[in-house]
Formats: sequence, structure tokens, C-alpha cells
Amino acid sequence: MTHLVCCVSAEEERRVRANDREYNEKFQYASNCIMTSKYNIITFLPVNLFEQFQEVANTYFLFLLILQLIPQISSLSWFTTIVPLALVLSITAVKDATDDYFRHKSDNQVNNRQSQVLIRGSLQNEKWMNVRVGDIIKLENNQFVAADLLLLSSTEPHGLCYIETAELDGETNMKVRQSVSVTSELGDPNNLASFDGEVVCEPPNNKLDRFSGTLYWREKKYSLTNQNMLLRGCVLRNTEACYGLVIFAGPDTKLMQNSGRTKFKRTSIDRLMNTLVLWIFGFLVCMGMILAVGNAGWEKEVGSLFQSYLAWDTPVNNFLFSAFLSFWSYVIILNTVVPISLYVSVEVIRLGHSYFINWDQQMFCSQCNTAAEARTTTLNEELGQVEYIFSDKTGTLTQNIMTFNKCSINGQSYGKDTHNTCRLDFSPFNPLADPDFCFYDDKLLESVKVGDSCTHEFFRLLSLCHTVMSEEKSEGELVYKAQSPDEGALVTAARNFGFVFRSRTPGTITTTEMGRTVTYSLLAILDFNNIRKRMSVIVRNPEGRIRLYCKGADTVLLERLHPCNQEVMSITSDHLNEYAADGLRTLALAYRDLSEDEWEAWSESHRFADKATDCREDRLAAAYEEVEQNMMLLGATAIEDKLQEGVPETIAVLSLANIKIWVLTGDKQETAVNIGYSCKMLTDDMTEVFIISGHTVQSVRQELRSVWLCAHCTRLYTVGLRINAKLQMTGGQKLRNVCMIEVGEFALVINGHSLAHALEADMEAEFVSTACACKAVICCRVTPLQKAQVVELIKKRKKAVTLAIGDGANDISMIKSAHIGVGISGQEGIQAVLASDYSFSQFRFLQRLLLVHGRWSYLRMCRFLCYFFYKNFAFTMVHFWFGFFCGFSAQTVYDQYFITLFNIVYTSLPVLAMGIFDQDVPDHRSLEYPKLYEPGQLNLLFNKREFFICIAQGIYTSVVLFFVPYAVLSNATQSNGVPLADYQTFAVTTATALVIVVSVQIVLDTGFWTVFNHVFVWGSLGSYFIIMFALHSQTLFRIFPNQFHFVGSAQSTLLQPVVWLTIALATAICIVPVLAFRFLKLDLKPQLSDTVRYTQLVRQKRRKPPEGRLGARGGSRRSGYAFAHQEGFGELITSGKNMRLSSLALASFASRHSSSWIDTLRRKKHTHTPPSGRQMALKSIF
Repeated sequence: MTHLVCCVSAEEERRVRANDREYNEKFQYASNCIMTSKYNIITFLPVNLFEQFQEVANTYFLFLLILQLIPQISSLSWFTTIVPLALVLSITAVKDATDDYFRHKSDNQVNNRQSQVLIRGSLQNEKWMNVRVGDIIKLENNQFVAADLLLLSSTEPHGLCYIETAELDGETNMKVRQSVSVTSELGDPNNLASFDGEVVCEPPNNKLDRFSGTLYWREKKYSLTNQNMLLRGCVLRNTEACYGLVIFAGPDTKLMQNSGRTKFKRTSIDRLMNTLVLWIFGFLVCMGMILAVGNAGWEKEVGSLFQSYLAWDTPVNNFLFSAFLSFWSYVIILNTVVPISLYVSVEVIRLGHSYFINWDQQMFCSQCNTAAEARTTTLNEELGQVEYIFSDKTGTLTQNIMTFNKCSINGQSYGKDTHNTCRLDFSPFNPLADPDFCFYDDKLLESVKVGDSCTHEFFRLLSLCHTVMSEEKSEGELVYKAQSPDEGALVTAARNFGFVFRSRTPGTITTTEMGRTVTYSLLAILDFNNIRKRMSVIVRNPEGRIRLYCKGADTVLLERLHPCNQEVMSITSDHLNEYAADGLRTLALAYRDLSEDEWEAWSESHRFADKATDCREDRLAAAYEEVEQNMMLLGATAIEDKLQEGVPETIAVLSLANIKIWVLTGDKQETAVNIGYSCKMLTDDMTEVFIISGHTVQSVRQELRSVWLCAHCTRLYTVGLRINAKLQMTGGQKLRNVCMIEVGEFALVINGHSLAHALEADMEAEFVSTACACKAVICCRVTPLQKAQVVELIKKRKKAVTLAIGDGANDISMIKSAHIGVGISGQEGIQAVLASDYSFSQFRFLQRLLLVHGRWSYLRMCRFLCYFFYKNFAFTMVHFWFGFFCGFSAQTVYDQYFITLFNIVYTSLPVLAMGIFDQDVPDHRSLEYPKLYEPGQLNLLFNKREFFICIAQGIYTSVVLFFVPYAVLSNATQSNGVPLADYQTFAVTTATALVIVVSVQIVLDTGFWTVFNHVFVWGSLGSYFIIMFALHSQTLFRIFPNQFHFVGSAQSTLLQPVVWLTIALATAICIVPVLAFRFLKLDLKPQLSDTVRYTQLVRQKRRKPPEGRLGARGGSRRSGYAFAHQEGFGELITSGKNMRLSSLALASFASRHSSSWIDTLRRKKHTHTPPSGRQMALKSIF
């Protein structure tokens, strides 16, 4: 009974008792073993075959194989089907097994990691997979956290420890976690062995930033929050050791709850092929029924007349049963409309495309010594159809390296471009300078040297106003431990310019200013948060003067300045605009002197607010607001979060290809927006950048509707202006100054808490319609699961091909959810790469992957499929027409060896060469004209319409190939007067004409000729004649008289001039209409690729595009503020809780171009979209 109660309660809450496995095992909690693989040795064969036979084609060929095993209906040998079917199934199975082997290998590597577990009072090494809920484990510096742990104690003071969460949220800056005070002293294994506290907490969930629970121990209870938790996937940094209680293990951990499932990905062409196979099978059944009805009629009316000497075969006893067997015989004969060689060829072509990606030297990164890798062979053509890209920010768009780039001090701007300038050498001036620091303006250094008071105060502020921790490993060898890379960059800048932050205690900050050691009394830290967007410190210098130093967003800091700062503020604002225009992250700096009385009065109010039990945060914010007034402006800083090479250019080119790029990041709003400007996703030319930050369903819905109405009203107003101007000009009035306003461009920025509401079922349609009305979308502070949900939403609502790209473990969910997943092998491990379909080391390689390899793969696959269906319908439908002249007896036109070899030898290699090597324009033209990518997005090159055109051409060719030889040979004679109207002569003539026609057709279809194309096309044609003469030879007939019936047919037929005239006539009738149509289409309605090719022919010298920066910004005002900081560090510092007792090595710290036809189709595509309720309402308004 107790066990049942426990199990029921586990659905709503989790109960964990420390050091009591017997108690915890009653709840049947998951073990710490993870499994991401799909198969094991026992399940592989049945599960893999089940998955493969979900492919309609595989089931279709299995059905045909069963039919061919019945001798009464089969006129073809069974091996013609079973061999290629087994080959396809085997190749796919080997590939799937290989993929799953690597998943097993990765799982075993993780599950077999060692961890120190406290068992019966002593620490023992246990594999991760053997760790259980309720165990206490010890972690050491730089170790991964094995499970979701409640931090119990640490070697750091006050139970503190430092972690890196890159695997969870992509952020490489360190974060602080702290144990509950009552357990912080349990550092000894003996004490921990006697710890029997019980934790009651929330059940397993995927919320990375939230945890709620209670610790019951010694008849007292203590609240637990996310600050007390160490999550699986984190890395312990700069902490000698810590102990934690396992709360969630294995699949219950937040990392695994966010990881998503491995999905079987198929391309849109694969899905279309399944539909077409069903249609073709239906067509096959119809043809079989027609011929079966013909057989019944013939057997009843004609066949019955000579039953006495040509009786029915056993067990046929009437014309209806003969028709029934004839139906299945024709199903077997006509099945070559979709031969299994099609699927073998598709896999070979995809494999070739994958090798081209792997071998592309222009996607090789010499710095990382990393080549691009196609980790799957099934999605290459989908790369040519992408409409939406979902990108992570940190490590994907940026390098996550912050550098102090420029600054403004007292109205003077410092900092030069790195081109044609020399890097400053700080070592003669400052022995404590960081040798890795780079700055290029010597005027700033001279200003420091001459003792400019404003410059000194500027760097003094940077050396004091922060929450950085310092460690001096040896004399003068300083290592800064910053919880945000921004702060580290600012403090390092101050260090190099002579104001070196050395150390701190809870009440003091020690610096070295121009070689002189100075200790300041730290009176208060006014902590940073996202609402204040600033932080301040109040310090007393050795002379007793009290001063407040403040840094923060210019939008909040400039309005708190003393009125006497107007002139400096105006100049500094211009500098801030310039810095923001360059995509730099900006902060404004200011100070205020406080008298002793002012300090005492404010200190008292601050102390009162700090100790308040209700509305403490609001009271503290009011106290901070009171003192942060009437400040004096010192200047501004500009930090560059370095983008990866070529990111802005790549985004610009992809945008021209009509690919929408969404950034999904776990980073802060300000940081994400600034990176948006840096990489040119956001520009000052945009009409508006909307920010959705509501905390409730109603507020988020209202904000989304406001954005949607604003965007669409702007577009309607613009269209109205244009129509009005056109009408007035048509009426004879010349409007000289008509302002042709362009349709507004908008961007949408939405926070994670708002996105959670927007993704709800009743609001997701509004979110999608609003987001898709904007040119750029940035989702910030999102969880890994939310990333996947956004991708799934676009897949469901827009029916578009999506691509997700990221570099961290927090990106795995969206990489798995998107149609195509791309992993960047960066500074955050290889988890994203292991989960991806393609990988490379730089974001800029994405444009080549899509616009070159993706477009070529799509083009080649579409041309291959069009030709393949054409040639097989031309080949197969001859049997249909022949049925009307052979008494519907299911006799084949060609001999069985020609039927077997047609798709395997005679026509396989030329079409493979086209499918692997063909291209319409060179790679550099694909990048020069991004609009060439749009046909893939609109699925123009192979669709149901193109399929019907191909089979119509194939059927036309079959009519010509049957009836032209039939008409000519029926009355033709040899030179000796012997008639040519015999079955074998007709078969050889038709087969030869077929091979020649399809060979000429592929010559016309091939747009790019290589040595392989020439060898395969002419070699296949030559091999046909060689093999045919061999099969019709006397030698083989003497050896196998029952197998080779066409003895001497080739020689006797092909020696007749009338046969060659017949073949030439049939070829001309088949090919001339195709040539005429293509010339007319090229002349009357050329595609963009045709225009590009023509340009190549007439242009001898390519005109180089003018160099310059993309999208120069206007002069609009915006804040470039971004500060990747966390709230709460100020309180930790002033309490002394994060002060070290001993020195610890920080070695890991350094380790992070459109034709109108396309536009018309696109408009039609959008026109057919049913209007939403808001659109109908808007129409009624206007």
C-alpha cells in the first residue's frame, strides 16, 4: 500500500532521501544510464526492415517478387527483382547500422565515465550509469556534472562553486551556484555519510532556469531554488571540489528532457516519390486491366477457333481465367515503369553529392584543420529547397570573444580600425599589462601618460565598477574571473592603460594606478539587473572622498545626468551612434560625488530596504534610483563581440536567395539585438524593430496583434500611395515629387517567457503570421526545447523546408527537429556535430553548402528523375502497344536479356553521370546570382506537373518507337526479296531505336560535360551493340540453345539499310519536337539560369562588384547597449561569500540576385493561402 502511494505521489512530486537507496528504489526512478541509439543486436533486423518497408517502393517490389515466383503468370525470372531489392535493403541496413553504432559508442563513452560516489561512508569509483537517485557524489575541478544535483557543500567559502553551462544554454561565461547554508559545512565524507535529509521537489521537467523544492532535515525545512542546483552537462570550473545529492538521473535530467528524439528524416522528393509510385502502380493496374479485358475478348472470339492444336496451358480452362492470369503477367512485364534500379541510382547519386561536399576545399578551415562533412547521404537535394534557417548566436554567428574596440572620453573619441595601423605595445609603459590585449590608437595611451584627469577617472571607473574576481598566480601574473566576457574585456582594458584591478575583499578593492597601489573602501554595490540595465559601486578613496561610479545602457544612464552635461552628452551620443552603427556593444560611464551626510542618509535607507521582508526588490530599486541621479558623464565604451568571418555577407546573400533567417539564442535580449545589427539582420533602414516581452497570455497576444496590424497597415498605406500616384499620372497630371515609399521592413524580437505563451495552441497561428510578416526574427532567452518547438511550428504551419544550425549541446533539439541539421565544430564540444546531418567549422560556409552544393544537388536529382521516368515509360509502354498485336498474350517485345540489361547497363551510367556531375552554371555564378536558388524553394524542377510532362513525352516516344518500325517493316523486304516483317527483326529494330533515342535525349539534357559523361554516354551506346552481337552469336547459342533464341538476329537486321532509315526516322520524330520546344522556350521565356549562361558567353571579363560595407546605417538613434551580466553578484561580493580562502589555478578560464515567372509563382503561392481572421477584419476596415 505504501509503495502504491509513493508511485502515485511521484507523478506530482519527487521525494529523495539522501544515502538511502532502499527507500528511493521504491519509487522506481530512472537510472543514470542514457540511450540515444535506435537498435540493439536483437531488434535491428526486424525494426530496420519494418522501417525500410514503410517505403512504398520497397513494399511494391516485394509484391512484384512474390508475383514472379508464380510460374503461371511470370514471364520474367525472379532474380531480376530479388537481387536489386536485396542490394538496396542491404546497403540501407549497413548505413543505418553504422549510424547507430556511433550512437552506441557515444552512449557507452558517457555511461562509462567515472564518478566518485559516497557508499557506506567512503568514496568509491562508480560508472555514471550506476549512479542512482539519492546518491551523494563528489565532483572535482573541470569535471562534467553526472546528474542533476543538489549542491551540498564545496571547498569554496560559503558553499559556493563556479560552473560553465555551455552544454545547456550555449553561454561560456561562468555562473555561480551556492549550497544551502545548513549543508555548506558538510565537506567531510564522514559528515556527509550521516546526512539523511529528504528533498521534496517538482517532478522531472525541461525548464533549465527554474527549480522548486524543499529540504527537510533535523525537523527543519529549507527552500531550494535553481541557484542550489548543478545540472547534468555543466562543467565545474575554478572549484577544487564539491559534493552533490542526485535529484534527477539519466533521462529525467533537464539536459535529456531538452534533447529531443532522433527522427528519421526524408526529403520532399522522397515523399513525392512515394505518392508517384502509388500513382504509377494505379496506372499499371489500369493498363493491366485493359490488356486483360483485351485478352478475354481475344480468347473468346479468336483463340477458341484453334483450341484443337493450340490448347490453353494448365490450369486455364476458360477465357476469364486466362484474362485473370494475363492481368498479373502484364503487371510483371510493365513494372519497369519504376525499376528498382531507380532507387539504387538515387542512393549512388546522393553518395556522390556527399563526397563533393566532403572534398570541397573552399569549405575547409585551415585554422581548425576541419573539412566540411556530409554526415548523411539522404538529404542533399533538400539543401536546395531551404526557406527558413534557424541559427544559434553564440559560437555560431559570433566567436564569443569580446574585445575593447573604441571609447569616448569627455567628448573625444578614441580607437582606430585595425587596417594599416600598428598595435600598441603596452609592456614598456605597464609591466602588468595583458600581452594579449589589442588596441590601435596611440592618442589614448598618450592621454593616460600625460595625466589627463578625465581619462584617468574613466579607467579608474572601469577598474572599480565590476564584479570581477582576480587571482594572482604569481607576481604580476593576473587572471580575471569574470562572470560575463563584457566585464572581463573592460577590466582588462583598464589594466593595460595603467589602472590594474588586483584584488578585493568584502569591503575593499585594491588597484594599481599608474604603478601606485591604492586600496578603496567598497561601501556598496548597486547590482545590475535587466530592468535597471546598469550597475554602480560606491567607494571611499584613501583621502576619504566618497564617489559613486556607474556604467550602463545609454538609454537609461543619460537621462540621469546633471543638466550641466548637455554639451558632452550631445557629443558622446553621436559617438555612441557611430559605435552602434559598427555593431559594437556600448556602455555609458558616469560618476557622482557624495558628501558624508548624503552617504549616511542613503546608507540608512538602503539598509532598511535590504532588510525588508516584503517588496524587498522594489524597495532596493527605489533606493538605487534615489542615489543614481545628477551624475557627471565620463564617456562611453564600445566592445566588439567578434563575429565569425563572413557572417554579414553570408546573411546578405542568403536573404537575396529569399531564405528567412531566425536567430534562436539563450542569450540576453540586448546582446542578441546588437549581434543582429552587427551581422546586418537588423538595420536602421527598417521601419520598426518590435519587441515582444509580455509575461501573460493576454499581453503577448495584444503585442502580437499590434505588430501584425502595424506591419500590414503600413503595407496597405504604401500600396494606396502607389495606386493614387499611378491614377493621377494616368489622368494627365504629372507628379514630380511623388514619394514612392517602399514597403516597410520590420523585425521581431521576442523573449523566452513571451515565446512560451506564443507557442500555445490557441496563439501559435498569430505568432507565425506576425513573425512571417517581419524580415528578421530574433528569439532570445529561449530554452533548447523552445528552439525545437519554433522549428516544428514553422514546419507545420508554413510547410517549408527548414535548416537549423548550431554548435552546442543546447542546439541539439532544433538540429534534430529541422529538416536539415547543421553542426558547427566550435568551442562548445562536438555534441551538435554528432547530432547533425552536415558539419563544418564556419557559418560562412553555409552559403556555399546551400547555394552551390544544395542547388546543384536539387537540380541534378530533378533532371535525373525526369529523364529516368521518361526513358522507362518509353521503354515499357512499347509492351502495351504490342499487346494489341500479339493477342494480349503477355509476350514481350524485347528478349529478356535486353529487358534485364536496359536499366543496368545500357542506360544506367549516362544518367548517373548527369545526376552526379551536371550543372547549369558554375559555382561562382550560383553565389553571384542568389535568385537562382528560388526554383528549388518553389519546387519547380520536379513536381507532379513535371512528372506528367515526362511520362507524356515517354508515352509519345513509345508510340513512335513501336508504330514507325511496325509501319515500315510490315511491307519492307531484304535485298534478296525476303520480307523483314518478323518478330525478331522488329524487336532488334525497336530496341536499337530505343537505345539511340534515349542516348540522344540525355545528350540534350546534359548541361555540363565531363570526361565521365563522354565515356559513359558513348561507352554505353557502344556496349549495347557489343553485347547484342555477343548475345545473338552462334557461340552462345551452341552452348545454351534454350536460353538464347535470337541467334543471328542482330547481324541480319542491322545489315539492312531500311532498318537504319527506320531508326533515323523514329529518332528524328522523337527528338525534333523536343528541340523545337526548347528553342522556343529559350527565346520566348528564358529562365534566369539561361540568362546567366548567355551572359557568360558574351562577357569576356567579369565586372567586379564595388567593395564597401554592406548596408551602411543611417543616423537614427539607438542604443548599442549590451551587457551579458547576471543579477546577484554584487550581494555576493559585499557579503564576502565569494572570497577565496586559497589560490586556485584558472587554466580553463581562457578556454570559447529575379525573373518575373518566379515572382508570379510566389505571388500565386501566397494568394492561395486562406486569410486569417485578422486579415478579414483588416479588409473590412479598409
